[in-house]
Amino acid sequence: MSQTPTTPSHPSAGHELEHSQHRHMVTYPKFLWKCFCAATDGGPLFYAWMIFLTAVTLVGLSAWSHQITNGMAVTGMSDHVSWGMYIANFTFIVGLAAGGVMMVIPAYLYHDHDMHDVVIVGELLAIASIIMCLLFVTVDLGHPERFWHLMPFIGRFNFPISMLTWDVIVLNGYLLINLHICGYLLYTRFQGRKPEARFYIPVVFISVFWAISIHTVTAFLYCGLGGRPLWNSALLAPRFLASAFVSGPAFIILTLYILKRLTDLPVSEKAIKTLLQILRVTICINLLMVISEMFTEFYSGTAHTASARYLYFGLHGKNALVPWIWTAVALNIIGAIVLLSPGLSKRANWIKAACVMVFIAIWIEKGMGLIIPGFIPSTLHEIVEYTPTITEWKITAGIWAFGLLVYSAALKTTVAIIRGRVSNQSQNTSPQDVKM
Repeated sequence: MSQTPTTPSHPSAGHELEHSQHRHMVTYPKFLWKCFCAATDGGPLFYAWMIFLTAVTLVGLSAWSHQITNGMAVTGMSDHVSWGMYIANFTFIVGLAAGGVMMVIPAYLYHDHDMHDVVIVGELLAIASIIMCLLFVTVDLGHPERFWHLMPFIGRFNFPISMLTWDVIVLNGYLLINLHICGYLLYTRFQGRKPEARFYIPVVFISVFWAISIHTVTAFLYCGLGGRPLWNSALLAPRFLASAFVSGPAFIILTLYILKRLTDLPVSEKAIKTLLQILRVTICINLLMVISEMFTEFYSGTAHTASARYLYFGLHGKNALVPWIWTAVALNIIGAIVLLSPGLSKRANWIKAACVMVFIAIWIEKGMGLIIPGFIPSTLHEIVEYTPTITEWKITAGIWAFGLLVYSAALKTTVAIIRGRVSNQSQNTSPQDVKM
């Protein structure tokens, strides 16, 4: 009797998928644990920095508990000025998150290979910034349990009528997009595999357009309010984007200089020069838009210019914001001169100083110089000035410290993974990746 020959069996696609899932179930917890170890391992300077940020965060948390206990009366806000320091910082940091993707454009759209290893620095900045944005919104609510009203299917979401619902969608969507990009790239590097383009390149390009949307929607929140003439400008959204693409690259340039000095991450001079070229263009565009707004406000001479006059020159003896805005103008102009000067812009110390100046200038311009004067004079033509209280300053400092804490830990882990000290094959997180 003949016997039918047997053919060697091959694993089915289902078995391969099951094996792959089992492997990831084992590897991913290991990846998370090694990331945690890398983020908490360093030298004396690293520990001093993280302890300082933790202490400031705890001070902010204590101040927030005081605000929850005693109500919003402990802040400087009132019925006349209902948005203060919290929303001012929220507006600025949304731009910082959007500006964080400026490294993506030259790296992927123009195939700049010098930017590829440092592009994740911008993505991590976007993640830390969005976390800070959500925290500033939470503390501005007064009571955190009111946050459920913003949740779809649970609260009254009012989609698509309310611009606030659009803001909730774009901010949380942007956070998820950047978490996917960073998580996937670091996990594949941890495994020693080359990332597959189909799993992250489309998301990278989506993040670029999404970054524009988060700041555009934020601008629409303001310019759609008819009772606030200072914000009723079609130029507000482009101005927001221009200023975002000043603050974002400026912060990233400073970060790259720090990483270049304290770590062995391969930061090329060409990457810094590319960001400087972007910064030179965007700071000129931002200054042009500010000048255009000032011309429109003051040359027209209508009653609607009262907020602008109060901001720049004071009104009826009230001038609390005048020092703020003129400081921003001075820092913007000096920073632009340094960045556009052929001699000064070639010196690292001058570049760092210029980046610090324009970063502070944009923080003032989009915060205290835009949000607060929108409420002064009020719709009843009353001038009620706003001054942040010490509670607001503590909470603000605490949120900034927490954001920098997240950013520092993420950068520490990223450097360790990129340099191969943390991988699926390594037994420990080993030698410190920071020269301190």
